[in-house]
Amino acid sequence: MIYEIRTYNLKTGKLHEYWERFSEKLPGRQEFSPLGGHWYTDIGPLNQMIAIWPYQDLAQRAEMRRQAEAGPEPKWPPNSAELVIDMVSQIYLPAPFMQALEPRQIGPLYEMRLYTYPAEVLPQVLEVWGERIAARQQLSPLAGCWYSEGGGLNNFVHMWAYENYAERQRIREEAQSRGIWPPPLPFKAVKQENKILFPAPFSPMQ
Repeated sequence: MIYEIRTYNLKTGKLHEYWERFSEKLPGRQEFSPLGGHWYTDIGPLNQMIAIWPYQDLAQRAEMRRQAEAGPEPKWPPNSAELVIDMVSQIYLPAPFMQALEPRQIGPLYEMRLYTYPAEVLPQVLEVWGERIAARQQLSPLAGCWYSEGGGLNNFVHMWAYENYAERQRIREEAQSRGIWPPPLPFKAVKQENKILFPAPFSPMQ
């Protein structure tokens, strides 16, 4: 299984128009493969949308996209090019302890944290996280966790779900005070950033 995380930077004030065009085309696109989730930023880079698409592998991704975009009246992509400033697509592998993306009501506040580690330490990151993740998920659900095998920017991504900002703060303080989280790694990430997200109306994950 692989996950494509597509990040769109929209022009200011175009969020709802983008949603309208995306949701209009989405049923046709999902005839080929399902949307994992779709969010917009509330804190972090503004006017940003994040779409996550799961595939079995790169070959299936290429074939599904070819089919969806084929013909004189393709079912995909939505007619939204003039609303988008730019887009970045990244391919990630799911962490061994991650639950596959499926329709869930676990938010509506999501926090996406993007870390950069030296590539050679990622196996140790995954091992230590795997030992601690069950205890951490007793406090709030892990929506997803992904990694890329190479180095480079944002090669470890994890997303957590909360009911609201107050719950997020309470749970983070409790996890730290009880020694549950963060996992005890012998090294630190080279870089860290986060985004607070809310789901688009058509997102399977809410």
